[in-house]
Amino acid sequence: MMHVRKSAERGHFNFGWLDTHHTFSFGEYHDQRFMGFSALRVINEDVVAAGHGFPTHPHRDMEIITYILDGALEHKDSLGTGSVIRPGEVQRMTAGSGITHSEANPLKDQATKLLQIWIIPKARNLKPSYEQTAFSPEERQGKLRLVGSPDGRDGSVTIHQDVNLYASLLKPGEAVSLATKPERHTWLQVARGKVTVNGQAAAQGDGVAITQESNVAVTGVEDAEVLLFDLPPVN
Repeated sequence: MMHVRKSAERGHFNFGWLDTHHTFSFGEYHDQRFMGFSALRVINEDVVAAGHGFPTHPHRDMEIITYILDGALEHKDSLGTGSVIRPGEVQRMTAGSGITHSEANPLKDQATKLLQIWIIPKARNLKPSYEQTAFSPEERQGKLRLVGSPDGRDGSVTIHQDVNLYASLLKPGEAVSLATKPERHTWLQVARGKVTVNGQAAAQGDGVAITQESNVAVTGVEDAEVLLFDLPPVN
């Protein structure tokens, strides 16, 4: 079964410095039908204006993945970590027992566009930690590149949950596929461009919830970038 969560149906707020779309309920946006999907709790598509950002704020008991689409994002946290994240890089922050951090667009002449992803961890009160890894376009072009996993295999960042996260760049006609177990759940997020998912159309900002399928096939309709989440069964 598949359900397309259309881009235009997401929660949307424009605060001037931040233009944000929420796939699932978040902050001031609440829709009881869209509280998350399996262990996936948040997918926010954020556009942060040049020179602006999120001031220092706390998190706990969440795996937070940042995926940059355009621009750059400067990260600082209470672990003493400081870095700039750029397109092709994946950041994983385990909030665990508690962490504070700030995120800002360090560019003075360009907005930064990113996907902020929250995943519910397998356990509470984990030790806070941070990880950042770059994945080249060649690794993702026409392929499903594993960028996050429970065991950090193949150079992916370590997610403290039974989740495998793949990234792919697709040209028109290029196709990738993932064999899935029917009891697991799959979510496809279209970060840019247009694709078909098992023959169903999906465009930038759309999310596709997939259950009880044995294979997920994604084909580029125009130049596209997608994230594919292989998620655990719902208890």
